[in-house]
Amino acid sequence: MGEALTVADTPVSQDNFAAALRSGVRAAVDWLVERQKPDGHWVGRAESNSCMEAQWRLALWFLGLDDHPLCARLAQSLLDTQRPDGAWEIYYGAPNGDINTTVEAYAALRCSGYAAGHPALLNAQAWIESKGGLKNIRVFTRYWLALIGEWPWEKTPNVPPEVIWFPLWFPFNIYHFAQWARATLVPITVLSARRPSRPLPPQNRLDALFPEGRDAFDYALPAKPQPDLWDRFFRRADKILHGLQDFGHLTGLGGLRSAAVRHVLEWIVKHQDADGAWGGIQPPWIYSLMALKTEGYPVTHPVLAKGLDALNDPGWRVDVGDATFIQATNSPVWDTMLTLLAFDDAEALDSEAADKAVDWLLRRQVRVPGDWSVKLPKVQPGGWAFEYANNCYPDTDDTAVALIALVPFRTQEKWKARGIEEAIQLGVDWLIAMQSQSGGWGAFDKDNTRKILTKIPFCDFGEALDPPSVDVTAHVVEAFGKLGISREHPSMIRALRYIREQQEADGPWFGRWGVNYLYGTGAVLPALAAIGEDMTQPYIGRACDWLVSRQQANGGWGESCASYMQADQAGRGEATASQTGWALMALLAVGRAQDRESIERGCQYLLENQREGTWPEPHFTGTGFPGYGVGQTIRLDDPLLAQRLKQGPELSRAFMLRYGMYCHYFPLMALSRAIRRI
Repeated sequence: MGEALTVADTPVSQDNFAAALRSGVRAAVDWLVERQKPDGHWVGRAESNSCMEAQWRLALWFLGLDDHPLCARLAQSLLDTQRPDGAWEIYYGAPNGDINTTVEAYAALRCSGYAAGHPALLNAQAWIESKGGLKNIRVFTRYWLALIGEWPWEKTPNVPPEVIWFPLWFPFNIYHFAQWARATLVPITVLSARRPSRPLPPQNRLDALFPEGRDAFDYALPAKPQPDLWDRFFRRADKILHGLQDFGHLTGLGGLRSAAVRHVLEWIVKHQDADGAWGGIQPPWIYSLMALKTEGYPVTHPVLAKGLDALNDPGWRVDVGDATFIQATNSPVWDTMLTLLAFDDAEALDSEAADKAVDWLLRRQVRVPGDWSVKLPKVQPGGWAFEYANNCYPDTDDTAVALIALVPFRTQEKWKARGIEEAIQLGVDWLIAMQSQSGGWGAFDKDNTRKILTKIPFCDFGEALDPPSVDVTAHVVEAFGKLGISREHPSMIRALRYIREQQEADGPWFGRWGVNYLYGTGAVLPALAAIGEDMTQPYIGRACDWLVSRQQANGGWGESCASYMQADQAGRGEATASQTGWALMALLAVGRAQDRESIERGCQYLLENQREGTWPEPHFTGTGFPGYGVGQTIRLDDPLLAQRLKQGPELSRAFMLRYGMYCHYFPLMALSRAIRRI
């Protein structure tokens, strides 16, 4: 680089800029050390949307817990998060409200005794009507209304509990669904079969949302704009299933149904996590509690009591004033290992904080079989999960990043004595076994790609499959590279081919688990550098050119969640610290001379926006369900995307997340790596 930098029209000497970088890094490391938990881990808040609080309020009503201390606090959280236009949104700064979240929040407030004439409810009602009313709500919202007596169960998709008996070779076996869909579907089969409800009292019913009267309302699922043969088949099959259920009640075939329900209940109880939740996420947790209650389990039963007590666990619960927010998930393992990566970049591993974190991380390796082992019964466990307690569902992404975090410690005698090499080898072997045929890795299962499942009416909520994604694959490749696994290894050859195939024509890569092309590209380029790829190749240059073209005037990078549905939003949005960190790490991994100015400007953006050691960031840059909901990654040039865009930029299938520590350790990594370059 030259002798002086020019940032924001102000000359800055090379020495002063380097000193500023070091100062920013030191402040960020100190911020982390101060916030480490006593047992060695880190965790930030995982923010999602108000469906979490609305659904828990409705669940407490359904469970008969009218006097639960959370009832008023959950209602307050809904009042605090309503938009000025009367709606509730699914991510910070979303251009529009979300019909499903708004209907569920409205129902929860009515359940809490708020009058239909309350200003918040009047505003919500007007917004719902402006969006076409209840006819446009998703399947899951229809289930919730059925549970409180506001929707006929006969007009919801029927999911029979007998699916628990389908063999593995059958297309609709539960283990062909994504982890999150499977763990949610199983308890819903009980609710679908038993059709329970606890109706709201007459004064709290949702009459205002049926302006033409309930008898005149069309409860049918909206027709798809371009239904194919399978869509029509499953719509017809759903009607038949409802008819068979009614027929079974009349003919005494309920014995078979009861046997299936018992099998489902055994599955549910077996899958409860150590902290009382299910699946490490909210949906299976909340539906499992209601399914068990429906089958006669009292709330004092140890399984239900443990599940309800998890609502008091700070790992799930966040109190803000008079409001309580229940997280959709928690991220301690992910946050801890990424903090260790940041410590490594900042040359801060020789510390008590790092030692405590490594000890905590090693103890979190999952060494028992989970759902993944149904298809891989001979594979030894060795992965890591995302949350505090989720032994059934370790994931490949956490496992890959855990391996990267452990690499710097593998030669130290104290960690050798703790079995670090065995832990690493188990992790590597498990990842190799989990690689899909395409060469990529899904998050929780191998080859979870049966698209026919997405045609089932139940699956209108979002992504029902867990196909390979390039960001997860890149993390695995980076881990293998840092562990010294040759790029000529068969697994690596297939993975690198997959990565090349997934690149967009203009350079970036799609981000399945982070927003979006900035995340995907920010994962791929450091991975390629880690395995010794020739970084002067044209396809890598295209990726760098795309990143530079998306840099903003203030030096930062940003991308809206809307980029999952609007092609023109790829790499565009208000600048954020986390996304700037991803872009910088990608450019730094390549190290092109012509990108020096972009790197310097990006670093300056981070330095100028650092506050008391960290970076304020209200934006959602994490991804649960991207929003396309078709069972596969949509590329910018994919006709499926064009078809969805014709329907408008509706994000009702999306589920976005704000991980509270993304805005800290990713910028810290970027600044630390910049010091070595600058």
